[in-house]
Amino acid sequence: MQPVDFTTLTATCSEIRAKWLPSRTEQVYQRDRYTIAVALRTLKQRDWLEISWHPQAAHICIGDPPPRTPDTFTFSQQLVHQLGGLALVTIEAIAPWERVIDLQFARRPGESALYHLYVEVMGKYSNAILTDASNLIITAAHQVSQQQSSVRPIQTGQPYETPPKLTGKIPNLSENQARWQERVSLVPGGIKRQLLKSYSGLSSALLDTMLFVANIDPETTTEELNSQDWQRLFQRWQEWLQALEEGKFQPAWTKNGYTVMGWGGVKRAENIQELLYRYYTDEINQQVFAQLRHQLSQKLQNILAKLRLKAKTFSDRLQQSDQADEYRQKADLLMANLHNWQVGMKEIILPDFETNQPIAIALLPDKNAVQNAQKLYKQHQKLKRARAAVEPLLLEVQAELNYLEQVEAAISQIDTYQTTEDLQAIEEIRDELITQKYLEDPGYRVRTESPTTNFHRYRTPSGFEVLIGRNNRQNDQLTFRVAGDYDLWFHAQEIPGSHLLLRLEPGAVPEEADLKYAANLAAYFSRARQSDQVPVVYTQPKHVYKPKGTKPGLVVYKQETIIWGQPQLMGNG
Repeated sequence: MQPVDFTTLTATCSEIRAKWLPSRTEQVYQRDRYTIAVALRTLKQRDWLEISWHPQAAHICIGDPPPRTPDTFTFSQQLVHQLGGLALVTIEAIAPWERVIDLQFARRPGESALYHLYVEVMGKYSNAILTDASNLIITAAHQVSQQQSSVRPIQTGQPYETPPKLTGKIPNLSENQARWQERVSLVPGGIKRQLLKSYSGLSSALLDTMLFVANIDPETTTEELNSQDWQRLFQRWQEWLQALEEGKFQPAWTKNGYTVMGWGGVKRAENIQELLYRYYTDEINQQVFAQLRHQLSQKLQNILAKLRLKAKTFSDRLQQSDQADEYRQKADLLMANLHNWQVGMKEIILPDFETNQPIAIALLPDKNAVQNAQKLYKQHQKLKRARAAVEPLLLEVQAELNYLEQVEAAISQIDTYQTTEDLQAIEEIRDELITQKYLEDPGYRVRTESPTTNFHRYRTPSGFEVLIGRNNRQNDQLTFRVAGDYDLWFHAQEIPGSHLLLRLEPGAVPEEADLKYAANLAAYFSRARQSDQVPVVYTQPKHVYKPKGTKPGLVVYKQETIIWGQPQLMGNG
Protein backbone atom coordinates (compact mmCIF):
# COMPACT_ATOMS: atom_id res chain seq x y z
CA MET A 1 0.00 0.00 0.00
CA GLN A 2 1.34 3.43 -0.94
CA PRO A 3 1.83 5.57 2.20
CA VAL A 4 0.99 9.29 2.30
CA ASP A 5 4.26 11.17 1.91
CA PHE A 6 5.06 14.82 2.59
CA THR A 7 4.17 15.82 -0.99
CA THR A 8 0.75 14.15 -0.86
CA LEU A 9 0.03 15.60 2.58
CA THR A 10 0.97 19.08 1.36
CA ALA A 11 -1.22 18.67 -1.73
CA THR A 12 -4.34 17.50 0.13
CA CYS A 13 -4.00 20.16 2.86
CA SER A 14 -3.52 22.84 0.21
CA GLU A 15 -6.77 21.82 -1.49
CA ILE A 16 -8.69 21.57 1.82
CA ARG A 17 -7.38 24.96 2.87
CA ALA A 18 -8.56 26.55 -0.38
CA LYS A 19 -12.08 25.03 -0.46
CA TRP A 20 -13.12 24.17 3.10
CA LEU A 21 -11.70 26.94 5.31
CA PRO A 22 -13.19 28.39 7.33
CA SER A 23 -15.93 25.88 8.13
CA ARG A 24 -18.12 24.98 11.07
CA THR A 25 -17.78 21.62 12.83
CA GLU A 26 -21.23 20.02 12.96
CA GLN A 27 -20.59 16.38 13.79
CA VAL A 28 -17.83 13.82 14.44
CA TYR A 29 -18.31 10.15 13.58
CA GLN A 30 -15.79 7.36 14.10
CA ARG A 31 -15.95 4.86 11.24
CA ASP A 32 -13.63 2.26 12.82
CA ARG A 33 -10.67 1.95 15.19
CA TYR A 34 -8.50 4.13 12.96
CA THR A 35 -10.78 6.64 11.23
CA ILE A 36 -12.96 9.61 12.14
CA ALA A 37 -15.13 11.73 9.84
CA VAL A 38 -15.73 15.39 10.76
CA ALA A 39 -18.76 17.12 9.22
CA LEU A 40 -17.72 20.56 7.98
CA ARG A 41 -20.14 23.18 6.74
CA THR A 42 -19.04 26.20 4.70
CA LEU A 43 -21.23 28.88 3.13
CA LYS A 44 -21.38 26.78 -0.08
CA GLN A 45 -21.31 23.13 0.96
CA ARG A 46 -21.30 20.45 3.66
CA ASP A 47 -18.64 17.75 3.47
CA TRP A 48 -16.94 15.13 5.63
CA LEU A 49 -13.26 15.49 6.46
CA GLU A 50 -11.82 12.00 6.92
CA ILE A 51 -8.84 11.66 9.27
CA SER A 52 -7.14 8.25 9.53
CA TRP A 53 -4.26 7.11 11.72
CA HIS A 54 -4.24 3.59 10.21
CA PRO A 55 -0.69 2.14 10.54
CA GLN A 56 -0.45 1.44 6.79
CA ALA A 57 -2.89 4.01 5.43
CA ALA A 58 -2.83 7.16 7.55
CA HIS A 59 -4.31 10.04 5.56
CA ILE A 60 -6.47 13.16 5.61
CA CYS A 61 -8.96 14.05 2.87
CA ILE A 62 -12.59 14.91 2.13
CA GLY A 63 -14.64 11.71 1.80
CA ASP A 64 -18.14 10.23 1.63
CA PRO A 65 -20.66 10.56 4.49
CA PRO A 66 -20.34 7.81 7.14
CA PRO A 67 -22.91 5.00 7.46
CA ARG A 68 -26.08 5.51 9.51
CA THR A 69 -25.07 2.99 12.16
CA PRO A 70 -24.48 3.95 15.82
CA ASP A 71 -21.02 5.28 16.73
CA THR A 72 -19.87 3.47 19.89
CA PHE A 73 -16.32 4.91 20.12
CA THR A 74 -15.39 7.25 22.98
CA PHE A 75 -12.70 9.15 21.03
CA SER A 76 -15.23 10.63 18.59
CA GLN A 77 -17.62 11.45 21.45
CA GLN A 78 -14.86 13.39 23.19
CA LEU A 79 -14.04 15.26 19.97
CA VAL A 80 -17.62 16.29 19.25
CA HIS A 81 -18.02 17.39 22.88
CA GLN A 82 -15.04 19.75 22.58
CA LEU A 83 -15.23 20.81 18.92
CA GLY A 84 -18.96 20.79 18.17
CA GLY A 85 -20.08 24.18 16.80
CA LEU A 86 -16.55 25.60 16.60
CA ALA A 87 -14.96 26.81 13.38
CA LEU A 88 -12.04 25.03 11.72
CA VAL A 89 -9.90 28.07 10.94
CA THR A 90 -6.41 26.77 10.17
CA ILE A 91 -4.72 23.70 8.69
CA GLU A 92 -0.95 23.88 8.68
CA ALA A 93 2.16 21.75 9.15
CA ILE A 94 3.76 22.14 12.60
CA ALA A 95 7.14 22.72 10.89
CA PRO A 96 8.55 22.71 7.33
CA TRP A 97 8.76 19.21 5.81
CA GLU A 98 7.08 17.59 8.81
CA ARG A 99 4.18 15.12 8.30
CA VAL A 100 2.25 16.46 11.29
CA ILE A 101 -0.76 18.69 10.59
CA ASP A 102 -2.24 21.11 13.10
CA LEU A 103 -6.00 21.64 12.69
CA GLN A 104 -6.99 24.69 14.73
CA PHE A 105 -10.53 25.33 16.02
CA ALA A 106 -11.84 28.68 17.25
CA ARG A 107 -15.24 30.20 18.08
CA ARG A 108 -15.12 32.15 14.80
CA PRO A 109 -12.60 33.03 12.08
CA GLY A 110 -10.04 35.60 13.19
CA GLU A 111 -10.11 34.54 16.86
CA SER A 112 -7.32 32.58 18.55
CA ALA A 113 -7.58 28.80 18.57
CA LEU A 114 -9.29 27.10 21.53
CA TYR A 115 -8.26 23.59 20.48
CA HIS A 116 -5.65 21.90 18.29
CA LEU A 117 -6.17 18.53 16.61
CA TYR A 118 -2.73 17.22 15.65
CA VAL A 119 -2.81 14.61 12.89
CA GLU A 120 0.47 12.71 12.77
CA VAL A 121 0.90 10.86 9.46
CA MET A 122 3.90 8.72 10.35
CA GLY A 123 3.29 5.10 9.34
CA LYS A 124 2.82 2.76 12.30
CA TYR A 125 3.33 5.71 14.68
CA SER A 126 0.41 7.68 13.18
CA ASN A 127 -1.97 9.31 15.64
CA ALA A 128 -4.64 11.96 16.19
CA ILE A 129 -4.27 14.07 19.33
CA LEU A 130 -6.59 16.79 20.68
CA THR A 131 -5.10 19.49 22.90
CA ASP A 132 -6.37 22.71 24.43
CA ALA A 133 -5.00 26.16 23.63
CA SER A 134 -2.03 25.64 25.97
CA ASN A 135 -1.20 22.30 24.25
CA LEU A 136 -2.26 20.04 27.10
CA ILE A 137 -3.53 16.71 25.74
CA ILE A 138 -7.30 16.27 26.19
CA THR A 139 -7.62 12.97 24.34
CA ALA A 140 -5.70 10.87 21.81
CA ALA A 141 -6.68 8.18 19.35
CA HIS A 142 -3.75 6.13 20.60
CA GLN A 143 -2.29 6.81 24.03
CA VAL A 144 1.38 5.94 24.56
CA SER A 145 2.51 5.21 28.11
CA GLN A 146 5.92 5.95 29.65
CA GLN A 147 6.68 2.21 29.52
CA GLN A 148 5.93 2.10 25.78
CA SER A 149 8.04 5.18 24.99
CA SER A 150 10.21 7.07 27.42
CA VAL A 151 11.16 9.46 24.58
CA ARG A 152 7.64 10.67 23.74
CA PRO A 153 4.74 9.44 25.89
CA ILE A 154 1.27 10.61 24.81
CA GLN A 155 -1.19 10.72 27.68
CA THR A 156 -4.23 12.73 28.72
CA GLY A 157 -3.31 15.77 30.83
CA GLN A 158 0.31 15.80 29.68
CA PRO A 159 1.83 18.53 27.44
CA TYR A 160 1.88 17.67 23.74
CA GLU A 161 5.41 17.17 22.46
CA THR A 162 6.15 17.25 18.74
CA PRO A 163 7.90 14.26 17.15
CA PRO A 164 11.75 14.34 16.94
CA LYS A 165 12.93 16.82 14.33
CA LEU A 166 14.20 15.72 10.93
CA THR A 167 17.97 15.26 10.83
CA GLY A 168 18.52 14.88 7.07
CA LYS A 169 19.16 17.56 4.45
CA ILE A 170 16.01 19.48 3.44
CA PRO A 171 15.42 19.87 -0.34
CA ASN A 172 15.80 23.47 -1.49
CA LEU A 173 14.61 25.09 -4.71
CA SER A 174 17.58 27.49 -4.69
CA GLU A 175 20.15 24.66 -4.66
CA ASN A 176 21.91 24.48 -8.06
CA GLN A 177 22.36 21.31 -10.10
CA ALA A 178 26.10 21.01 -9.47
CA ARG A 179 25.71 21.10 -5.68
CA TRP A 180 22.70 18.79 -5.78
CA GLN A 181 24.47 16.30 -8.08
CA GLU A 182 27.56 16.34 -5.91
CA ARG A 183 25.54 15.55 -2.76
CA VAL A 184 23.62 12.69 -4.39
CA SER A 185 26.69 11.09 -6.03
CA LEU A 186 29.08 11.56 -3.10
CA VAL A 187 28.80 7.86 -2.28
CA PRO A 188 28.31 5.65 -5.37
CA GLY A 189 25.09 3.60 -5.41
CA GLY A 190 21.67 3.18 -7.02
CA ILE A 191 20.18 6.58 -7.85
CA LYS A 192 16.88 5.98 -6.02
CA ARG A 193 18.65 4.76 -2.88
CA GLN A 194 21.10 7.67 -2.94
CA LEU A 195 18.34 10.27 -3.27
CA LEU A 196 16.48 8.73 -0.30
CA LYS A 197 19.67 8.78 1.79
CA SER A 198 20.68 12.32 0.76
CA TYR A 199 17.44 14.24 1.43
CA SER A 200 14.49 14.25 3.84
CA GLY A 201 10.89 14.54 2.65
CA LEU A 202 11.16 11.97 -0.16
CA SER A 203 9.23 8.73 -0.56
CA SER A 204 9.73 5.60 -2.60
CA ALA A 205 6.55 6.21 -4.65
CA LEU A 206 7.52 9.83 -5.44
CA LEU A 207 10.98 8.80 -6.63
CA ASP A 208 9.58 5.92 -8.70
CA THR A 209 7.41 8.35 -10.69
CA MET A 210 10.13 11.01 -10.83
CA LEU A 211 12.67 8.54 -12.24
CA PHE A 212 10.06 7.07 -14.59
CA VAL A 213 9.34 10.41 -16.29
CA ALA A 214 13.07 11.12 -16.38
CA ASN A 215 13.48 7.77 -18.19
CA ILE A 216 15.97 6.43 -15.61
CA ASP A 217 15.89 2.98 -14.03
CA PRO A 218 15.80 3.30 -10.20
CA GLU A 219 18.61 0.72 -9.92
CA THR A 220 20.95 2.68 -12.21
CA THR A 221 24.03 3.68 -10.22
CA THR A 222 25.12 7.30 -9.91
CA GLU A 223 28.33 6.42 -11.80
CA GLU A 224 26.32 5.13 -14.80
CA LEU A 225 24.29 8.33 -15.26
CA ASN A 226 25.47 10.66 -18.01
CA SER A 227 25.11 14.45 -18.03
CA GLN A 228 21.80 14.33 -19.95
CA ASP A 229 20.38 11.89 -17.34
CA TRP A 230 21.42 14.19 -14.51
CA GLN A 231 19.92 17.21 -16.27
CA ARG A 232 16.57 15.48 -16.95
CA LEU A 233 16.35 14.28 -13.39
CA PHE A 234 17.25 17.69 -11.94
CA GLN A 235 14.51 19.29 -14.06
CA ARG A 236 11.97 16.92 -12.51
CA TRP A 237 13.43 17.62 -9.07
CA GLN A 238 12.93 21.35 -9.60
CA GLU A 239 9.44 20.74 -11.01
CA TRP A 240 8.55 18.88 -7.80
CA LEU A 241 9.88 21.63 -5.51
CA GLN A 242 8.11 24.28 -7.60
CA ALA A 243 4.79 22.43 -7.20
CA LEU A 244 5.28 22.30 -3.43
CA GLU A 245 6.04 26.01 -3.26
CA GLU A 246 3.14 27.09 -5.47
CA GLY A 247 0.64 24.47 -4.28
CA LYS A 248 -0.09 23.36 -7.84
CA PHE A 249 -0.58 19.62 -8.22
CA GLN A 250 -1.90 17.18 -10.83
CA PRO A 251 -3.64 14.21 -9.18
CA ALA A 252 -3.66 11.03 -11.27
CA TRP A 253 -3.89 7.26 -10.99
CA THR A 254 -0.76 5.26 -11.81
CA LYS A 255 -0.42 1.57 -12.62
CA ASN A 256 0.36 0.66 -9.00
CA GLY A 257 -1.14 3.55 -7.03
CA TYR A 258 -1.44 7.29 -7.43
CA THR A 259 0.56 10.48 -7.87
CA VAL A 260 -0.19 14.14 -7.09
CA MET A 261 2.47 15.29 -9.57
CA GLY A 262 0.83 13.85 -12.70
CA TRP A 263 4.00 11.83 -13.43
CA GLY A 264 3.40 8.39 -14.89
CA GLY A 265 -0.35 8.85 -14.57
CA VAL A 266 -2.60 6.55 -16.59
CA LYS A 267 -5.82 8.37 -15.69
CA ARG A 268 -6.45 11.89 -14.38
CA ALA A 269 -8.32 12.25 -11.07
CA GLU A 270 -10.99 14.89 -10.57
CA ASN A 271 -9.25 16.22 -7.47
CA ILE A 272 -6.83 15.15 -4.75
CA GLN A 273 -9.62 14.47 -2.22
CA GLU A 274 -11.40 12.01 -4.52
CA LEU A 275 -8.09 10.35 -5.40
CA LEU A 276 -7.00 9.77 -1.80
CA TYR A 277 -10.43 8.77 -0.53
CA ARG A 278 -10.97 6.18 -3.27
CA TYR A 279 -7.44 4.80 -3.04
CA TYR A 280 -7.31 4.34 0.73
CA THR A 281 -10.93 3.21 1.04
CA ASP A 282 -10.30 0.48 -1.52
CA GLU A 283 -6.92 -0.51 -0.10
CA ILE A 284 -8.16 -0.74 3.50
CA ASN A 285 -11.36 -2.51 2.44
CA GLN A 286 -9.31 -5.02 0.46
CA GLN A 287 -7.13 -5.66 3.51
CA VAL A 288 -10.11 -6.00 5.86
CA PHE A 289 -11.91 -8.21 3.32
CA ALA A 290 -8.96 -10.60 2.94
CA GLN A 291 -8.45 -10.88 6.72
CA LEU A 292 -12.15 -11.33 7.48
CA ARG A 293 -12.71 -13.85 4.69
CA HIS A 294 -9.69 -15.90 5.83
CA GLN A 295 -10.85 -15.75 9.47
CA LEU A 296 -14.38 -16.90 8.58
CA SER A 297 -13.15 -19.65 6.25
CA GLN A 298 -10.77 -21.02 8.89
CA LYS A 299 -13.43 -20.91 11.59
CA LEU A 300 -15.95 -22.70 9.38
CA GLN A 301 -13.44 -25.36 8.34
CA ASN A 302 -12.70 -26.13 12.00
CA ILE A 303 -16.38 -26.29 12.99
CA LEU A 304 -17.34 -28.38 9.94
CA ALA A 305 -14.48 -30.84 10.57
CA LYS A 306 -15.72 -31.40 14.15
CA LEU A 307 -19.35 -31.74 13.04
CA ARG A 308 -18.47 -34.23 10.29
CA LEU A 309 -16.54 -36.32 12.83
CA LYS A 310 -19.54 -36.19 15.17
CA ALA A 311 -21.91 -37.16 12.34
CA LYS A 312 -19.68 -40.13 11.44
CA THR A 313 -19.67 -41.28 15.07
CA PHE A 314 -23.47 -41.14 15.19
CA SER A 315 -23.75 -42.91 11.83
CA ASP A 316 -21.43 -45.69 13.02
CA ARG A 317 -23.55 -46.15 16.14
CA LEU A 318 -26.69 -46.32 14.00
CA GLN A 319 -25.07 -48.97 11.81
CA GLN A 320 -24.34 -50.99 14.94
CA SER A 321 -27.95 -50.63 16.03
CA ASP A 322 -29.00 -52.13 12.69
CA GLN A 323 -27.82 -55.42 14.21
CA ALA A 324 -30.55 -55.22 16.87
CA ASP A 325 -32.94 -57.48 14.94
CA GLU A 326 -30.13 -59.96 14.38
CA TYR A 327 -29.65 -60.32 18.16
CA ARG A 328 -33.38 -60.87 18.69
CA GLN A 329 -33.50 -63.45 15.87
CA LYS A 330 -30.64 -65.39 17.44
CA ALA A 331 -32.28 -65.24 20.88
CA ASP A 332 -35.57 -66.56 19.40
CA LEU A 333 -33.71 -69.39 17.65
CA LEU A 334 -31.93 -70.35 20.85
CA MET A 335 -35.16 -70.37 22.90
CA ALA A 336 -36.84 -72.56 20.25
CA ASN A 337 -33.96 -75.05 20.34
CA LEU A 338 -33.15 -75.34 24.05
CA HIS A 339 -32.98 -79.14 23.72
CA ASN A 340 -29.97 -78.85 21.36
CA TRP A 341 -27.87 -76.95 23.90
CA GLN A 342 -25.14 -78.81 25.83
CA VAL A 343 -23.10 -77.74 28.86
CA GLY A 344 -19.89 -75.86 28.03
CA MET A 345 -20.86 -75.02 24.43
CA LYS A 346 -19.11 -71.93 22.96
CA GLU A 347 -21.13 -71.92 19.74
CA ILE A 348 -24.29 -73.50 18.42
CA ILE A 349 -25.39 -73.71 14.78
CA LEU A 350 -29.16 -73.65 14.18
CA PRO A 351 -31.31 -73.43 11.01
CA ASP A 352 -32.99 -70.08 10.27
CA PHE A 353 -36.80 -70.06 10.73
CA GLU A 354 -37.51 -68.78 7.20
CA THR A 355 -34.59 -69.74 4.96
CA ASN A 356 -33.47 -72.87 6.85
CA GLN A 357 -29.90 -71.63 6.33
CA PRO A 358 -27.49 -72.43 9.20
CA ILE A 359 -26.82 -69.53 11.60
CA ALA A 360 -23.86 -69.61 14.03
CA ILE A 361 -24.63 -68.21 17.50
CA ALA A 362 -21.73 -67.45 19.88
CA LEU A 363 -22.39 -68.65 23.47
CA LEU A 364 -20.91 -67.99 26.90
CA PRO A 365 -19.85 -71.47 28.16
CA ASP A 366 -20.48 -70.62 31.83
CA LYS A 367 -24.17 -69.78 31.16
CA ASN A 368 -27.03 -72.06 30.15
CA ALA A 369 -29.12 -71.68 26.98
CA VAL A 370 -31.82 -69.48 28.61
CA GLN A 371 -29.23 -67.16 30.13
CA ASN A 372 -27.47 -66.84 26.77
CA ALA A 373 -30.80 -66.03 25.09
CA GLN A 374 -31.59 -63.41 27.77
CA LYS A 375 -28.22 -61.77 27.12
CA LEU A 376 -29.01 -61.57 23.40
CA TYR A 377 -32.45 -60.06 24.15
CA LYS A 378 -30.77 -57.43 26.37
CA GLN A 379 -28.33 -56.62 23.57
CA HIS A 380 -31.31 -56.19 21.23
CA GLN A 381 -33.02 -53.77 23.64
CA LYS A 382 -29.83 -51.80 24.22
CA LEU A 383 -29.24 -51.26 20.50
CA LYS A 384 -32.90 -50.26 19.98
CA ARG A 385 -32.59 -47.64 22.73
CA ALA A 386 -29.34 -46.40 21.17
CA ARG A 387 -31.09 -45.87 17.83
CA ALA A 388 -33.87 -43.88 19.49
CA ALA A 389 -31.30 -41.68 21.23
CA VAL A 390 -28.84 -41.28 18.34
CA GLU A 391 -31.25 -40.65 15.43
CA PRO A 392 -32.39 -37.17 16.61
CA LEU A 393 -28.78 -36.25 17.46
CA LEU A 394 -27.66 -37.20 13.96
CA LEU A 395 -30.53 -35.19 12.43
CA GLU A 396 -29.52 -32.18 14.52
CA VAL A 397 -25.87 -32.43 13.46
CA GLN A 398 -26.91 -32.92 9.84
CA ALA A 399 -29.09 -29.79 9.94
CA GLU A 400 -26.16 -27.81 11.40
CA LEU A 401 -23.87 -29.18 8.69
CA ASN A 402 -26.36 -28.17 5.98
CA TYR A 403 -26.54 -24.65 7.37
CA LEU A 404 -22.78 -24.15 7.73
CA GLU A 405 -22.12 -25.64 4.30
CA GLN A 406 -24.55 -23.05 2.95
CA VAL A 407 -22.52 -20.32 4.71
CA GLU A 408 -19.28 -21.84 3.40
CA ALA A 409 -20.69 -21.80 -0.15
CA ALA A 410 -21.60 -18.10 0.22
CA ILE A 411 -18.04 -17.25 1.33
CA SER A 412 -16.53 -19.23 -1.55
CA GLN A 413 -18.64 -17.19 -4.02
CA ILE A 414 -17.22 -13.89 -2.66
CA ASP A 415 -13.63 -14.84 -3.47
CA THR A 416 -12.06 -11.45 -4.24
CA TYR A 417 -12.65 -7.84 -3.26
CA GLN A 418 -13.76 -5.61 -6.13
CA THR A 419 -16.29 -3.18 -4.61
CA THR A 420 -17.46 -2.12 -1.15
CA GLU A 421 -20.46 -4.41 -1.72
CA ASP A 422 -18.14 -7.43 -1.50
CA LEU A 423 -16.92 -6.31 1.93
CA GLN A 424 -20.51 -5.62 3.08
CA ALA A 425 -21.54 -9.13 2.02
CA ILE A 426 -18.68 -10.71 4.02
CA GLU A 427 -19.45 -8.49 7.04
CA GLU A 428 -23.09 -9.65 6.92
CA ILE A 429 -21.87 -13.27 7.04
CA ARG A 430 -19.70 -12.40 10.04
CA ASP A 431 -22.66 -10.73 11.80
CA GLU A 432 -24.86 -13.73 11.03
CA LEU A 433 -22.30 -16.14 12.55
CA ILE A 434 -22.08 -13.90 15.63
CA THR A 435 -25.89 -13.95 15.94
CA GLN A 436 -25.87 -17.76 15.57
CA LYS A 437 -23.20 -17.96 18.34
CA TYR A 438 -20.44 -19.38 16.14
CA LEU A 439 -18.27 -16.28 16.62
CA GLU A 440 -17.63 -13.94 19.52
CA ASP A 441 -18.66 -10.32 19.09
CA PRO A 442 -15.68 -7.92 18.91
CA GLY A 443 -16.93 -4.71 20.48
CA TYR A 444 -15.39 -2.42 17.85
CA ARG A 445 -17.09 -3.94 14.79
CA VAL A 446 -19.38 -1.83 12.62
CA ARG A 447 -22.75 -3.54 12.90
CA THR A 448 -24.82 -4.24 9.80
CA GLU A 449 -28.13 -4.81 11.56
CA SER A 450 -30.35 -4.78 8.48
CA PRO A 451 -29.36 -6.72 5.35
CA THR A 452 -28.19 -4.64 2.44
CA THR A 453 -29.82 -5.01 -0.96
CA ASN A 454 -26.61 -5.13 -2.98
CA PHE A 455 -27.67 -8.36 -4.69
CA HIS A 456 -25.92 -9.61 -7.81
CA ARG A 457 -27.94 -8.26 -10.75
CA TYR A 458 -28.19 -9.71 -14.26
CA ARG A 459 -30.46 -9.51 -17.33
CA THR A 460 -31.85 -12.54 -19.19
CA PRO A 461 -31.83 -12.70 -23.02
CA SER A 462 -35.36 -11.21 -23.00
CA GLY A 463 -34.32 -8.41 -20.63
CA PHE A 464 -35.88 -9.72 -17.39
CA GLU A 465 -33.99 -8.75 -14.23
CA VAL A 466 -32.34 -11.49 -12.16
CA LEU A 467 -31.43 -10.89 -8.49
CA ILE A 468 -29.08 -13.21 -6.59
CA GLY A 469 -28.38 -13.20 -2.84
CA ARG A 470 -24.74 -12.95 -1.74
CA ASN A 471 -25.24 -14.57 1.68
CA ASN A 472 -27.95 -16.14 3.88
CA ARG A 473 -29.31 -12.84 5.16
CA GLN A 474 -29.65 -11.53 1.63
CA ASN A 475 -31.16 -14.85 0.52
CA ASP A 476 -33.91 -14.53 3.14
CA GLN A 477 -34.42 -10.87 2.22
CA LEU A 478 -34.72 -11.77 -1.45
CA THR A 479 -37.09 -14.71 -0.98
CA PHE A 480 -39.42 -13.38 1.71
CA ARG A 481 -39.37 -9.59 1.27
CA VAL A 482 -38.36 -8.71 -2.28
CA ALA A 483 -40.06 -11.54 -4.20
CA GLY A 484 -43.34 -10.64 -5.92
CA ASP A 485 -46.31 -12.84 -6.82
CA TYR A 486 -45.27 -13.14 -10.46
CA ASP A 487 -41.56 -13.84 -9.94
CA LEU A 488 -39.86 -17.23 -10.18
CA TRP A 489 -37.54 -18.54 -7.46
CA PHE A 490 -34.50 -20.68 -8.39
CA HIS A 491 -32.02 -22.74 -6.34
CA ALA A 492 -29.54 -25.53 -7.03
CA GLN A 493 -31.31 -28.77 -6.02
CA GLU A 494 -30.12 -30.05 -2.61
CA ILE A 495 -26.81 -28.19 -3.07
CA PRO A 496 -25.70 -25.22 -0.94
CA GLY A 497 -25.99 -22.03 -2.97
CA SER A 498 -27.65 -18.64 -3.47
CA HIS A 499 -31.36 -17.92 -3.81
CA LEU A 500 -32.16 -16.46 -7.22
CA LEU A 501 -35.17 -14.43 -8.29
CA LEU A 502 -36.34 -14.00 -11.89
CA ARG A 503 -38.37 -10.78 -11.77
CA LEU A 504 -41.53 -10.89 -13.90
CA GLU A 505 -44.25 -8.32 -14.49
CA PRO A 506 -47.94 -9.43 -14.46
CA GLY A 507 -48.66 -11.37 -17.64
CA ALA A 508 -45.00 -11.71 -18.62
CA VAL A 509 -43.96 -15.20 -19.74
CA PRO A 510 -40.25 -16.05 -19.77
CA GLU A 511 -38.83 -17.82 -22.81
CA GLU A 512 -37.01 -21.13 -22.49
CA ALA A 513 -33.74 -19.17 -22.93
CA ASP A 514 -34.63 -16.99 -19.91
CA LEU A 515 -35.29 -20.01 -17.70
CA LYS A 516 -32.08 -21.64 -18.89
CA TYR A 517 -30.10 -18.47 -18.24
CA ALA A 518 -31.50 -18.23 -14.69
CA ALA A 519 -30.73 -21.93 -14.12
CA ASN A 520 -27.14 -21.42 -15.32
CA LEU A 521 -26.76 -18.55 -12.83
CA ALA A 522 -28.27 -20.57 -9.96
CA ALA A 523 -25.80 -23.37 -10.76
CA TYR A 524 -22.90 -20.92 -11.01
CA PHE A 525 -23.73 -19.34 -7.63
CA SER A 526 -23.77 -22.72 -5.88
CA ARG A 527 -21.26 -25.15 -4.46
CA ALA A 528 -21.40 -27.08 -7.74
CA ARG A 529 -19.89 -24.21 -9.77
CA GLN A 530 -17.16 -26.46 -11.22
CA SER A 531 -19.62 -29.10 -12.49
CA ASP A 532 -20.71 -29.42 -16.12
CA GLN A 533 -24.40 -29.84 -15.29
CA VAL A 534 -26.28 -29.06 -12.08
CA PRO A 535 -29.94 -29.84 -11.26
CA VAL A 536 -31.77 -26.60 -10.46
CA VAL A 537 -35.31 -26.25 -9.13
CA TYR A 538 -37.64 -23.33 -9.73
CA THR A 539 -41.06 -22.51 -8.37
CA GLN A 540 -43.22 -19.53 -7.42
CA PRO A 541 -42.08 -17.69 -4.27
CA LYS A 542 -45.41 -18.51 -2.54
CA HIS A 543 -44.35 -22.18 -2.57
CA VAL A 544 -41.13 -21.46 -0.65
CA TYR A 545 -41.39 -21.71 3.14
CA LYS A 546 -39.21 -21.17 6.18
CA PRO A 547 -40.14 -23.58 8.99
CA LYS A 548 -40.19 -22.08 12.47
CA GLY A 549 -36.76 -22.03 14.08
CA THR A 550 -34.91 -22.63 10.80
CA LYS A 551 -31.51 -20.98 10.50
CA PRO A 552 -30.93 -18.12 8.00
CA GLY A 553 -30.95 -19.05 4.33
CA LEU A 554 -32.52 -22.50 4.79
CA VAL A 555 -35.96 -23.08 3.24
CA VAL A 556 -38.29 -25.83 2.01
CA TYR A 557 -40.23 -25.68 -1.24
CA LYS A 558 -42.88 -27.55 -3.21
CA GLN A 559 -44.47 -27.67 -6.67
CA GLU A 560 -40.98 -27.24 -8.12
CA THR A 561 -39.81 -27.89 -11.67
CA ILE A 562 -36.34 -29.30 -12.32
CA ILE A 563 -34.15 -27.76 -15.01
CA TRP A 564 -30.48 -28.43 -15.70
CA GLY A 565 -28.06 -25.54 -15.29
CA GLN A 566 -24.61 -25.26 -16.88
CA PRO A 567 -22.45 -23.07 -14.61
CA GLN A 568 -19.48 -23.15 -16.99
CA LEU A 569 -21.44 -21.05 -19.50
CA MET A 570 -21.44 -18.13 -17.03
CA GLY A 571 -17.62 -17.92 -17.06
CA ASN A 572 -16.59 -15.20 -14.63
CA GLY A 573 -20.00 -13.54 -14.97
